[in-house]
Amino acid sequence: MRVSGKLFHALGLAVVVVFTLFPFFWMVAASFKTQADILATPPVWFFTPTLQNYQEIFADSKVIGAIGNSLLIATATTALAVLLGAPAAFALARYEFRGKSDLWFWFISNRMTSPIVLALPVYLLAMQANLLDTHIVLILIYLTFNLPIVVWICTDQFKSIPADLEQAARLDGADQFTIFRKIYLPLAAPGIAVSAIFSFIFSWNELLYALVLTRRAAQTAPVVATSFMSGYELPWGKIMAAGTVIVLPVTIFALLVSRHMVRGLTMGATK
Repeated sequence: MRVSGKLFHALGLAVVVVFTLFPFFWMVAASFKTQADILATPPVWFFTPTLQNYQEIFADSKVIGAIGNSLLIATATTALAVLLGAPAAFALARYEFRGKSDLWFWFISNRMTSPIVLALPVYLLAMQANLLDTHIVLILIYLTFNLPIVVWICTDQFKSIPADLEQAARLDGADQFTIFRKIYLPLAAPGIAVSAIFSFIFSWNELLYALVLTRRAAQTAPVVATSFMSGYELPWGKIMAAGTVIVLPVTIFALLVSRHMVRGLTMGATK
């Protein structure tokens, strides 16, 4: 029974892994195929790889510019989200004040709103403020859905830190800012790192707002990947190559920090 249970468990994990990774495998494989091989029926599993798709997308200057825009916007959004979210999470975790539950619900409810509902109002506001096709408008709108993530994760991290450490620091004459900077921030660093990672990934992969609010100057990498499509042609090889270029850096980064992500997500789950 025990052996059978382990076998079914391993089989279930294998099915989940294949189901999860197969789309990525197909995207990467298609990026090395010709258009004829991609559209072949039945699918071509064995083929001669070609780098033509990658050569074509990197020969296009807008691809390099879009990757730079994505890096700038995602980095700025992550920095602002952590800078503003960590102190807010500390206040929610350690202080009791009027309207605290309402403020907490407001932070969490921001993640419940569908982006498509806000796309038109945000576009009209950006147009009136003359912010269309700028980096700042994407940074601000990305901040609205990344800040709640930082607050949510970091609040739990700060709650898991024993209050005795704060009381001992107060006896030694430390003020509130010193306690936050020298005690809470170092101990909650894994959780803060996890929130920063999620914030960066969500900002890097976001498409809808970038598609609606940008034209050329501030286009991000996902928008440029969709721009290869036209009414007369679907160059799947270039689209898959662009998708691979977009996904690969984030995937490698997530694999490198996966251990820290698990540690940060599980901190505070048990006492």
